[in-house]
Amino acid sequence: MKVIYLDHSATTYVKREVLNAMIPYFNIEYGNPSSMYSIGRSAKRALEHARAQVSRALNAQQSEIIFTSCGSESDNLAIKGFAYANKNKGNHIITSKIEHPAVLNTCKRLEEKGYRVTYLNCDENGFIDINQLKKEINKDTILISIMMANNEIGTIQDVKQIGRIAHDNGIVFHTDAVQGVGNVKIDVNEMNIDMLSLSAHKFYGPKGIGALYVRDGINIERIQDGGHQEMNKRAGTENVAEIVGLGKAIELASFNIEEYNRHLLDLRQYFISEIKGKVKDIKINGSLEKRLSGNINISFKGKESSEILLGLDKRGICASGGSACSSGMNSPSHVLLAIGLNKEYINGTIRITLGEENTKQDIDYLIKSLEEILS
Repeated sequence: MKVIYLDHSATTYVKREVLNAMIPYFNIEYGNPSSMYSIGRSAKRALEHARAQVSRALNAQQSEIIFTSCGSESDNLAIKGFAYANKNKGNHIITSKIEHPAVLNTCKRLEEKGYRVTYLNCDENGFIDINQLKKEINKDTILISIMMANNEIGTIQDVKQIGRIAHDNGIVFHTDAVQGVGNVKIDVNEMNIDMLSLSAHKFYGPKGIGALYVRDGINIERIQDGGHQEMNKRAGTENVAEIVGLGKAIELASFNIEEYNRHLLDLRQYFISEIKGKVKDIKINGSLEKRLSGNINISFKGKESSEILLGLDKRGICASGGSACSSGMNSPSHVLLAIGLNKEYINGTIRITLGEENTKQDIDYLIKSLEEILS
C-alpha cells in the first residue's frame, strides 16, 4: 500500500542533496571541530560554512547563530538564558496561550523560580490580542516571546508589529519560528526579531539539530555546562554532520520558498473547495489569509479524531490530531481551547500539513477516504 504523508508540520524527510552533504562528515571528515589537525580544521570549516548559510537565510551575522539539538532546546536557551542573565532588570515575561509546549513549559518552570508570566489571549483565528499585549507591559517586563506560526492551526502572527512594540518599550523579542523557517521569508532585522528558534527537520533536514539566533549585544546565560563551544553558550562537541545538513536544508528552503508556497497553497485551496461539497458540518480552524500555505486544521462536528486518524492510517494516509509533541495526551488541544472552538467540533479535529511531494491525486484520495470514514 502506498503511503501518503500529510504531516509535514511534525517532521519532513531528509532531501537527497542534504543527505549527500552530510555523509562525508560521518566517515571521512569526522574530526572534532575543536581539534587542531587537518580533519579537525576541515570539520571546523564545515561548521562555519553552515553557520554562514543559516545567517544568510535569516539576514543575520554568523556570530549571532548558536547551534543546538532542536527547536525545544533553542526555546529553552532563549527564554531561560535571557531570564537568568537579566534578572537584575526585571522578572516579567509575556507570551501567549497558544505557544508550543517548549515555550509554555519553559515559562511555567520560570514561574516556579519566581518569575511572573503573562499568557496573552487570542481571537478565534489564533491572533494574539495586541491591545492586551500593550496593556500588560510594565517596568519589570524584560522579554516577549510569541511564536511566528502556530504548529496546529498555522496562523502567522504579525511578528514585525510585535517586535516594534517590544522595542518601543525597551524589551527583547523572541519568536519560536520552528514552523516558520522554510515556509515564511524571514529577515530578522526588518521583522524586529532579537532571538529566533528553528529546527532542521521541519524543512527537509535531519532530526536532532536546531539553531538559535541571538542578536549581537543581547546577553543570555548558558543553561548547559561543559566546554566552551558555540561562543561559550552551548557546551558539547558540535554535531558536525547534522549541522552541515541544517545548513544545506535552510539554503535549499530559502532558494525555493516562493515556488514551494505556491504549490502548497494550490493544494490547500483545492482540498478546501472539494471537501466543502462532499462532507457536511466541517470547520476550518485558523486564519485563511495569514496562514502557513500547507496547513489545514479541520474539525468534523460530532466526530472523534482518533477514529478518523485510524481510518486514514488503514488507508495509508499519515495525518495528526494536532501537535506531534503532544500526541500522547488525552486532553483537548490547548490551542483549540484558546481560540474558543465549539465543543461539538473540538474532539473531531485533525491536522493535515502538506509538503513538496504531495499531489492533487493525493488530495483526491484523502477526500475519498474521509467520505468513507465519516459516512
